[in-house]
Amino acid sequence: MRLAFWMLASFALLLASPCLAADASDLKGLWLVTDYPALTARAGESTSVKLQLQNAGVAPETVFISVSDVPPGWKAVLLGGGSPVAAAMPATNETVTLQLRLDIPDDAPAGSHKLIVHAAGADITADLPLDVTVGEVQPAKLTIKTSLPSLRGTSRSSFEYAFTIKNEGDKDQLVRLAAEAPQGFETSFTEEYGSQEISSIPIEAGQSKDLKLKVQPPSQAPAADYPVTVEASSAGVAANTAMTVEITGQPKLSLTGADEGRISVQAEAGKPTQVGLSVSNDGSAPAQDVDISAAPPSDWTVTFDEKKIDQLGPGEKKTVFATLTPSSKALAGDYMLTFTASDNADSASTDYRVTVATSTLWGIVGIGIIAIALLIAVGAVTRFGRR
Repeated sequence: MRLAFWMLASFALLLASPCLAADASDLKGLWLVTDYPALTARAGESTSVKLQLQNAGVAPETVFISVSDVPPGWKAVLLGGGSPVAAAMPATNETVTLQLRLDIPDDAPAGSHKLIVHAAGADITADLPLDVTVGEVQPAKLTIKTSLPSLRGTSRSSFEYAFTIKNEGDKDQLVRLAAEAPQGFETSFTEEYGSQEISSIPIEAGQSKDLKLKVQPPSQAPAADYPVTVEASSAGVAANTAMTVEITGQPKLSLTGADEGRISVQAEAGKPTQVGLSVSNDGSAPAQDVDISAAPPSDWTVTFDEKKIDQLGPGEKKTVFATLTPSSKALAGDYMLTFTASDNADSASTDYRVTVATSTLWGIVGIGIIAIALLIAVGAVTRFGRR
């Protein structure tokens, strides 16, 4: 029985639906509507109300619009397309969008004020009551919060600060963003999960936005704490917060020849030759346990008078001597030998050109072999020539 009852009820609703739709479509006349017929405003400010003048199934005609019951000292202006209007003409089954701008004086008493917007044609009329409450609007206010206001790294690091801006007023705001940082520091703003740089962002009343500030210090910034200030501003209000960039310092090694930067030398195959290397730290932090190494050609040997430098402070320089011995079988010519200085944070290398000459003894031996060969040839010619 219960199942039969529900089936019968559902069937009745299906039959009734077209009738309901037909009743709605049969509505005719003129209508004034708004999404928000009751609103809150603040004394001394202006506020706007969006209106719609709807023509439901009647012939188009000029409709005059006006506002009554406007409190003393208030100014009410009806706008259409951004300009003041006194009449509108919506086509049949069409809508005209209007706007009511209210300028409220500074001395407007707190409380509820009722206004009526009228629309009147030759044969049709429509009224829209509005309730405007004065004195309860929250003033414009912005706040900034960040969970990690201080970050640490080297001068080669990129610092990213996450922060939140909240619009605590009752009106939407276009918030401008600015950062004050030391000279040479680069700053940029993005949304929390975005990559596009921004300089302003709209924030609705009572809502917040999660943003990021990226700070890139100059590569030569000394170790120190640097202040960065973020400011958000809009419509005469502003909020700011302080952040800190803690640069710990970074060693920066360089390696070149000790003889006025010269990186070439002449050597003899199989014989040791000494060269000087200048190791310097141009960074802002000490370099620890700097290892000196070489990558020589095959069968060459390289030794150092000091294979490791325990510490090299910022701005310090040290000379290290390397003894290189080309292979005894090395042919005459130019060879490249790479020296490297490195610690846990940085490294530097330089290519040394070594011009190798063969031994004078081997030259004498070669000349002797050639002379002997010539003597043998001459003797052979003399002996066999007589026969």
